Amino acid sequence: MSIIRATQVSRAPMAALMAVGVFWGAIAALVPDIKFVAQASDQQLGLALLMSALGGMGATYLVPRVGARLGRGTLPVVALFLVAAFFLPLFARSVLALGVALFFIGASVAMLDIAANVRISALESRHKLHLMNANHAMFSFAFGGAALVTGLARKAGYTMDEILPALAGGCVFLVLGMMENAGTYGNANIDTQATAGRSRPPWPAIILTGVILFAAFIGENSTEAWSALHLERTFGAAPGEGGYGPTVLGLVMGTVRLSGQVMAEKLGEARLILWSAVLGVVGTVVIGAALTQFGVLLGVAIVGVGMAVVVPSANSILGRLVREDQRAHAISRAWMFGMVGFFVGPSMMGLISEVFSLRVSFFVMSVVIALMIPATLALAGRATAGR
Repeated sequence: MSIIRATQVSRAPMAALMAVGVFWGAIAALVPDIKFVAQASDQQLGLALLMSALGGMGATYLVPRVGARLGRGTLPVVALFLVAAFFLPLFARSVLALGVALFFIGASVAMLDIAANVRISALESRHKLHLMNANHAMFSFAFGGAALVTGLARKAGYTMDEILPALAGGCVFLVLGMMENAGTYGNANIDTQATAGRSRPPWPAIILTGVILFAAFIGENSTEAWSALHLERTFGAAPGEGGYGPTVLGLVMGTVRLSGQVMAEKLGEARLILWSAVLGVVGTVVIGAALTQFGVLLGVAIVGVGMAVVVPSANSILGRLVREDQRAHAISRAWMFGMVGFFVGPSMMGLISEVFSLRVSFFVMSVVIALMIPATLALAGRATAGR
């Protein structure tokens, strides 16, 4: 299936994931500045990032209810909160203020991210197409592009007080792309799935998917959040050049996800996830052991290849294992587990780095990523058994 067809079918959630990508790409490239402005140590930055986990988990729990209330207005309405979140780091002039800002950032990002994934899963079921990889590829390209632009802007002397408002303005145009009319929205929507809480969801499949997402998000977001700081602090890269880390991650993941669209159809999602786990472990070890900036970027690229197809593939597997009326509930609950890794991973990195070093932090992440292997084997077994 072509990317053009995927875009036609899933334009609205694709725009939503691109907005999330722009936001995280900018934040990843700005981590050195955010840390400096808040005067936070590695440990304090890690603890502040835990607040984003709390906000994200709370928002994740509410996604089915918000979707039931807002219907086809869910994505554009929630996206406006993400646009507002661009301005929150500008007020984070202390560790406490950074923690508060990250709480609301986590909530706004998680709400839009998961609502988009629920919508994509519904569209996959409705149109009998593989859409996850194409949509997540657009997230990665948006992430990589925003990280590159932000890094170049920092190198040119612009501050985050100038960069973030400009990117927020750009995301307003993406909000317009999230609007759907009643005819295209159809019956395969968040609203009709909100009653899933009244039936018994398949908790074993949800938990296994959650473990896969947890490990994948640890590998992905830890690399996003700390690669820029690793390049600038450990290797003395110039301000702005640290943004090359998240840029490489985003662009590589986007490219591989487009290929994953084809591989998912030919090889199956479970096999893709297993090989991804192996590459993720290798990549984080390379980052931790690297002796040069090029070595770090090579490791980041390997992590990008490894983590690229995990989240969309796991979502697709879970979407097929549940009834349509359970989909929003099941995906949101799996993502509650996953979001712990998304936000706690960078926090763990900060705490480990404070005691040991950033190198050791990446080695520890490789062990966590390896958890995907047994979880995927168990989930694939349930998919084969049809339950």
